[in-house]
Amino acid sequence: MERALKTLKQVFGYDAFRGQQAAIIEQVVTGHDALVLMPTGGGKSLCYQLPALLREGLAVVVSPLIALMQDQVSTLLEQGVQAAALNSSQSYEEQKQIADQLRSGQLKLLYVAPERLLQPRMLAFLQRLQISLFAIDEAHCVSQWGHDFRPEYLQLSQLATWFPRVPRIALTATADARTQNEIVQRLHLEQAQRFVSSFDRPNIFYRIVVKDRPQQQLLKFLASRKEDAGIVYCMSRKKVEETAQFLTEQGYLALPYHAGLEPEVRALHQQRFINEEGLIMVATIAFGMGIDKPNVRFVAHLDLPKSLEAYYQETGRAGRDGLPADAWMTYGLNDVLFLKRMLAESESEAKYKRVEQHKLDAMLALCEESRCRRQALLNYFDEELAQPCGHCDNCVDQVQTWDATEAARLALSAIYRTGQRYGVGHVTDVILGKDNQRIREVGHQHLSVYNAGANFKMDETQWRTLFRQLVARGLVDVDVEGYGGLRLNDSCRPLLRGEQALELRLDLAPKKTYNASAASQLVKEHERALWEQLRQLRRHLAQEHQVPPYVIFPDATLLEMLRSHPTSLAELAAVSGVGEHKLKRYGSAFLAVFTAAETEPAAQPAVKPSDLTHELVCLARAGMSPEQISQQLQCSSKNVYALMASALSDGQLTLEQAIDISNPLIEEIQDAFLAMGDEQQGLPKVSELQPMFKGVDPGILHCVRAALQRELMQFEDD
Repeated sequence: MERALKTLKQVFGYDAFRGQQAAIIEQVVTGHDALVLMPTGGGKSLCYQLPALLREGLAVVVSPLIALMQDQVSTLLEQGVQAAALNSSQSYEEQKQIADQLRSGQLKLLYVAPERLLQPRMLAFLQRLQISLFAIDEAHCVSQWGHDFRPEYLQLSQLATWFPRVPRIALTATADARTQNEIVQRLHLEQAQRFVSSFDRPNIFYRIVVKDRPQQQLLKFLASRKEDAGIVYCMSRKKVEETAQFLTEQGYLALPYHAGLEPEVRALHQQRFINEEGLIMVATIAFGMGIDKPNVRFVAHLDLPKSLEAYYQETGRAGRDGLPADAWMTYGLNDVLFLKRMLAESESEAKYKRVEQHKLDAMLALCEESRCRRQALLNYFDEELAQPCGHCDNCVDQVQTWDATEAARLALSAIYRTGQRYGVGHVTDVILGKDNQRIREVGHQHLSVYNAGANFKMDETQWRTLFRQLVARGLVDVDVEGYGGLRLNDSCRPLLRGEQALELRLDLAPKKTYNASAASQLVKEHERALWEQLRQLRRHLAQEHQVPPYVIFPDATLLEMLRSHPTSLAELAAVSGVGEHKLKRYGSAFLAVFTAAETEPAAQPAVKPSDLTHELVCLARAGMSPEQISQQLQCSSKNVYALMASALSDGQLTLEQAIDISNPLIEEIQDAFLAMGDEQQGLPKVSELQPMFKGVDPGILHCVRAALQRELMQFEDD
């Protein structure tokens, strides 16, 4: 483990393992199989990436989606690890190049989809190589009961036959006891040691609210989250499009994602979400699997997920970096009816429908739960949380309950008396004694339950809430094949006969505003300017290296930098997440930000122009504008342009790095300098051109002149 810890620090930049990582890594490094259940953001990837570096040969990682493969490979390459992915999006030449690298032993990790891996030709090719391990990511895809079932995963059992001496590690973030056993059985992992970590995601705040103009509710939730990246899930494609358009009109950067879009559009939107900060993806459940973006600060559901597994996995895409995140959902009776109708109309076997009904019931129970949400959620995954979490809406708001026994009996009686064929609206009207045409047509004004609600201090909304809760509790069925009529079932008999009482949660009045953004609490006000400079530097470096910003450094690493304020490479190396490769590649640029922040002429000794120029060059190369550099170095923009002109004359900067103006304008300025100059006098002074370019900062003219002067001198030397 001493070697493992050394590699952990050198490559990944971490000083210690988390949770069961050390035990899992030791299990695989010593050649044994493992089944790993670890929550999203818990560090699953490290459990096979580090053994891949410690064992001789090639590690093969089975991954279901191209986006996930590309993301992992980009991250590894930035850490100095030789990795590649084979997938259908590559050309023949690209695939041939990877095959040559494999033959020559240049790669340590190969990511591949299961259907490609299991091609006889591919298996035969791998048999000629030294394979260190197989990692089967998203292993729950093997479960036929699961929401992400992929038939090709079933064939991965062949690996045990083809490579009997190669250790295999199966990993997932979502698997109850049934799914765990199915993974073991179907992948022939009977000898694998199971490592089950807590399913708890303590950094996520859970909130579930009753639907009441959901778009407006979403706006209230997003009010303090303008700069946060997030995902909004909707049930239908149409609703995705409508919500994305609505958010765009409200000033948010939002994009739609669903299976009905052209593949090129979907791919573009997914890439934008990965690469841009502060973007909201509005999506069906077709989006998300394979998205490894760690700084998603919220996941919002505008419709009810069909199972707790789906809810856990989708909300788990928030806060993968361990920093505060929000899971927010709004749901109503129509969501329940929609999902029940979908289940009834599916052509699945009866036993499958029963399992799915059980999963939906568990999801509804979480929505109507009056106790700690986190305790209920973890209990579903066979995990007990001893004390309420204090970090969900029920804990924070102290949800109240009420004795609904008598009101529920009246509601059940009204369903029975009206013939068990009418929906919530009509039965509620009867209870409230409304005088309308529909009631008179069927004679329900003569029923004993007509206007019986007058004895209760409940309005129409409260009665509708009661019916929703009765359906959610399984005490009332809905005719999903017909017109949504309510029907009694055997579960309600004890309540009707007075053999049991019923306590329900009391829906609180809708909040005018929600808690402040989790992300907005990360950085104190006095830190915000420096925080934004670090993020901007990261963004420019990401663009330069064509990787997502979080691949350069995740938010958690930037936050630790912000708090520790490193002043040397050695101090920067001590920051969690800064490995040797990244330190060499980006260390100086990030240090320059902190060095510049410390530069205060009134309190600091004089700084040599050469030192300032060095810092300026680092910042400009990192993509900062002259205005931002002026703030960083705490000197006037005039001095910044003067230093830039000097750096341009020495060849330390290119014109593109120094100033941000259009090429046509640069060419126009260059032409003017050349037209007014001559061989004897050289280029004219900037003051001579200023009348021609009144809207251009003189500093820009100085920079263009310096770059042009250097270009002419090089031309003369040649």
